[in-house]
Amino acid sequence: MTPNPRQALLLHEVKARGSVTVEALAEKFSVTLQTVRRDVKLLSDAHLLSRFHGGVRVPSSTTENIEYLQRQLLNEAAKQRIARSVAAAVPEGCSLIINIGTTTEAIARELLRHKGLRVITNNLNVAAILSDNPDCEVIVAGGHVRARDRGIVGEVTVDFIKQFKVDIALIGISGIEVDGTLRDFDFREVKVSRAIIEHSREVWVAADQSKFNRPAMVELARIDEVDRLFTDAAPPTPFSQLLSAAGVNVNICL
Repeated sequence: MTPNPRQALLLHEVKARGSVTVEALAEKFSVTLQTVRRDVKLLSDAHLLSRFHGGVRVPSSTTENIEYLQRQLLNEAAKQRIARSVAAAVPEGCSLIINIGTTTEAIARELLRHKGLRVITNNLNVAAILSDNPDCEVIVAGGHVRARDRGIVGEVTVDFIKQFKVDIALIGISGIEVDGTLRDFDFREVKVSRAIIEHSREVWVAADQSKFNRPAMVELARIDEVDRLFTDAAPPTPFSQLLSAAGVNVNICL
């Protein structure tokens, strides 16, 4: 199909934000919910967008993540709000493991003024950011470096992480599904993230609203393994119930 001007603007808005609710689109373009739903159905039928309960997102694969540079721009403002909230909750003088992801990199930038941190990471971008903090000791995991995002993965990385027991794991993920699973795309990255979770006293997940209902191939963890979730909007149905039942402390970062 060839989108009309309003549909083209709607498509641009979703691509810029990653995912958007129907209500937000109606408010953005000053049209009725029925008009947005009609546009969304046409764009979805043309495989330009993917619908989920209450909203719409950029079409995604369950086997491959979108490009790193594109992920850096998606929901950038939301990631910054999440990063500020996470950093405000991190006590000085604690130990952390920070995994791969553009959200965790945003968190690292917000930790530059913290004192007495000891940070272990399998993310070279996080290591580079936090190395500018003279009051932060940075320990970089060994392993295979992925060229596309400078993440470090592999069995060597898993073995390295298993040496430690830290106060907090700061985890970024690719998707949370309605069965209560946290998911990602690279099984090697997931194995490292599993080791991080198992060797941390608390698990904090940072995930903007586009991650809810987003499919990915590999199960990383279950929601009841998470202590705190930092996100930029109230989780949609049925996630609020799942999170409450699992005893997860949900932090809405406004």
